[in-house]
Amino acid sequence: MSLPLKILEAAPAGVVRKPAWLKMKMPGGESYGKLLNLVNGHRLHTVCQSAKCPNMGECWNAGTATLMILGDVCTRSCGFCHIATGRPPTLDTDEPRRVGEAVRLMNLRHVVITSVNRDELPDGGAAIWAETIRQIRLQSPGVTIEVLIPDFCGDEKAIQVVLDQRPDILNHNLETVPRRYKGVRPQAKYPRSLKVLQIAKQQRFTTKTGIMLGLGEEEAEVDAVLDDLVAISCDIMTIGQYLQPTPNHLAVERWVHPDEFAMWKQRGESRGLKHVESGPMVRSSYHAEKQAQPHPAA
Repeated sequence: MSLPLKILEAAPAGVVRKPAWLKMKMPGGESYGKLLNLVNGHRLHTVCQSAKCPNMGECWNAGTATLMILGDVCTRSCGFCHIATGRPPTLDTDEPRRVGEAVRLMNLRHVVITSVNRDELPDGGAAIWAETIRQIRLQSPGVTIEVLIPDFCGDEKAIQVVLDQRPDILNHNLETVPRRYKGVRPQAKYPRSLKVLQIAKQQRFTTKTGIMLGLGEEEAEVDAVLDDLVAISCDIMTIGQYLQPTPNHLAVERWVHPDEFAMWKQRGESRGLKHVESGPMVRSSYHAEKQAQPHPAA
């Protein structure tokens, strides 16, 4: 089935003004302020801030945030990402304890943890990942934990260190279609990312991934990604609009209409994905607490 031409049509060259459906409120409010103070007071990082997430105001006012471990400097240089790139200056071994304490003080029912890539470390930061999960379990026994992990350069031993802590949801983002990896994720490999999800699913984890639209992908390529995910029994998928964080990052090639996002949700779920969260403002952690309901193991 082809999409209506009006949905697939790219924005005219040089036009960067966002369409009406991408308008967002500036973050603020009492809950937002309390969470900001808590994050700053514990010397923590959030992907909400580092990646300039458009949903930060909504999520923070609801008392939820995605905590980012292993610092705020990434060893990779993805073309879409606003997180600083370079060689991280330190490894903060006390960070897991502070994350656990912050989660307890936030009184969360569901927490999402992500990280930068730490390719300079022998284990890619897997030991810090494992200790972070342990500290959250220790200080907040009832919370469900979603981990949005890097690919650890394909090191299955490092991946297993994280899996051995039994997070409730294992998330690893594909980000885009294979053809666009060179520009979007130059240090990543599409088959390697699929393998991360497959390893987790083989151990009966609930698995989750996400992609962005508006980076030059074609309809058949997105369909092929859906097929790949169904083939490895992935459970949850997020699909959102790519937004250019600065003029130095990849340009938006088209604004994707909400009708197309609704169509991709229908296509994904009709193929067998248990839940597809699809919309212009959707990001990996958007409504994550609602997706954390038990999914039957495939």
